[in-house]
Amino acid sequence: VQLQASGGGLVQAGGSLRLSCAASGRTFSSAAMGWFRQAPGKEREFVTTIDWSGTYTSYANSVKGRFTVSRDNAKKMVYLQMNSLKPEDTAVYYCAARRSNYGLRSTAESDYYYWGQGTQVTVSS
Repeated sequence: VQLQASGGGLVQAGGSLRLSCAASGRTFSSAAMGWFRQAPGKEREFVTTIDWSGTYTSYANSVKGRFTVSRDNAKKMVYLQMNSLKPEDTAVYYCAARRSNYGLRSTAESDYYYWGQGTQVTVSS
């Protein structure tokens, strides 16, 4: 599986962005997906995860109620809708995929085998 994240950019606080992650490979639909982020000088952290079917999701407390993850298995896409953005959301955002048939959600970075290249999100105050 290869992952390509896009949609990042510069936005004012309170604004919105939609990140996309395009996947290649036939095993995409059986794998749980996640979004992580890394701010300058900080460790990479969990943002959200979605199970293989798109039915179940989990969010970090810091983004709960503001971010929404979704997926379209037919298009091999995962999306992250980010609303009410704050300066502390500034980071490089990475999409990640678990191995084929590992369809359950996970908040653990170590459970993800495939990683995209990241897309920069900058929120100005």
